[in-house]
Amino acid sequence: MKVSSLAEVYDRAPISTDGKRTVGQGLFSKCNGCGAIVTADDRAARFHVCAECGFHHPMGIRAWRQLLLDDAQIELWDEHLGPLDPLEFQDAKSYPERIARARKSTGETESVNVGRAAIDGIAVAFGCYNFAFMGGSMGSVAGERITRLFERATSEELPVVLVHASGGARMQEGILSLMQMAKTVSALSRFRRVRRPYLSVMLHNTTGGVAASTAFLGDVNIAEPNANIGFAGARVIESTLRISLPENFQTAEFLEHHGMVDLVVPRSEMRAKIAALLRHLTPA
Repeated sequence: MKVSSLAEVYDRAPISTDGKRTVGQGLFSKCNGCGAIVTADDRAARFHVCAECGFHHPMGIRAWRQLLLDDAQIELWDEHLGPLDPLEFQDAKSYPERIARARKSTGETESVNVGRAAIDGIAVAFGCYNFAFMGGSMGSVAGERITRLFERATSEELPVVLVHASGGARMQEGILSLMQMAKTVSALSRFRRVRRPYLSVMLHNTTGGVAASTAFLGDVNIAEPNANIGFAGARVIESTLRISLPENFQTAEFLEHHGMVDLVVPRSEMRAKIAALLRHLTPA
């Protein structure tokens, strides 16, 4: 959105319950890297990358489809699967209440979507975690969807592109969520037999049980700039081991330097890089 004058900004501003205009609310955003102020529409048009300093801000699952997929289209699989409440987990809210709230706020059915899509004309089995849905946590349904993603890719001999953004296993499902680590990795192991590439893309944040399962097992592991990637948090490690961690520990750039990540790719180059890798790694 281009704004020609302060008067136009004022006219566009929403009106609060007390009748006053809340100038700037929802219209502007501030860069977490350099502090530059831009309109929300301008940031969205650049896929939430700062034009001044290149800082990569978190981006929603639908924006990732728009960035990576041909015509932003995906044939979704297994949307009918929904979580139960086997532990009858209760904290400030019940588990079903948290699921209902996440579904309402995101418009999605779970923390990961999977399906058939195309990237630069190449058919792929595509999955993407949604950090806005309960921190992208992996429960039994998310694990089942990822497992079926690899199984269907195996039967149809499709390459897999899986975009990770998760805080780890879902605590409301306890050991059932931790079991998904072994289940998804087993499905990935079976997928290897068809000799199709698996590209893992890691976003900010990729941590916990998701980082410890499928995230680091790609034929090529790709991360976006600034992404925080690791198992336990830096503060937990420091307090447990009583050590000081290196500067930029668990950043994408740190992991690339130490061989845990193959490539750090800006969003502006991500689609082209993935397409090139798919063409190079897929058998003729």
